[in-house]
Amino acid sequence: MGCINRGSKDWPIRSSWSICGVTWARASLVVLGTFLLWFGWYGFNPGSFLTIMKGYGGGGGYYGQWSAVGRTAVTTTLAGCTAALTTLFSKRLLVGHWNVIDVCNGLLGGFAAITSGCSVVEPWAAIICGFVAAWVLIGFNMLAAKFKYDDPLEAAQLHGGCGAWGLLFTGLFATKAYVNEVYPGLSGRPYGMFMGGGGKLLGAQIIQILVITGWVTATMRPLFYVLKKMNLLRISREDETAGMDLTRHGGFAYVYHDEEDISMRPTFMMTKIEPNNASPSTDGQRSPSNV
Repeated sequence: MGCINRGSKDWPIRSSWSICGVTWARASLVVLGTFLLWFGWYGFNPGSFLTIMKGYGGGGGYYGQWSAVGRTAVTTTLAGCTAALTTLFSKRLLVGHWNVIDVCNGLLGGFAAITSGCSVVEPWAAIICGFVAAWVLIGFNMLAAKFKYDDPLEAAQLHGGCGAWGLLFTGLFATKAYVNEVYPGLSGRPYGMFMGGGGKLLGAQIIQILVITGWVTATMRPLFYVLKKMNLLRISREDETAGMDLTRHGGFAYVYHDEEDISMRPTFMMTKIEPNNASPSTDGQRSPSNV
């Protein structure tokens, strides 16, 4: 909503990771952050169960809430990994090169999509969820580029687009047994349309998407409009070109070439040994350059 209020980008600043020769993000840091989110997602999805030691059915046995926790971890992993691999090869076919940052965003898109129904779908359905989520992310990114929607982090495309697909996915693939196990206490709960449950759950999920969209629009659109009128929504072009690390915080966040700064060199430094093309002397003795 903030990007919509700000309008399309009128200079190609935020659309690239590298500006004026300065790299504003490193793929290694993006991958590290993605792995941290991946680890945290297991606390978010499987960890959302209030109890673990709870048996299903009166007989006890080896099947219970702990099985649902394990299944949730499996569906989360399958959806994320499928989305990551689909994004990897799809972007390779579309743009002609590999991009690890696209893979990271695809992985998170799969996680965002499966979160809605992670505990009530089969593992094979999670693979479908991740595959479609990857193409939803790619498609929304194409639309963002076409309409000059300024969101280089792909936050709206990832959480909004893939999240909406995840709600629809739950309405299609939620199984009856898992729904009754995870949400007990009320018989006749609706489940996935493709699993024989009719369209009630899918209809409820569509209404949920519309309600969320309406609520965010009604609450956030006025806020960002006021911020824009007060010139608080976006920094100046000069600050953005130079980088807020320098203009607002007094230094660079990423300094990877300290050796180029003479003031940061120690008093004693070992010199580099440069390769040379000198050949051995003809008399069989080694020349000084080869010693």
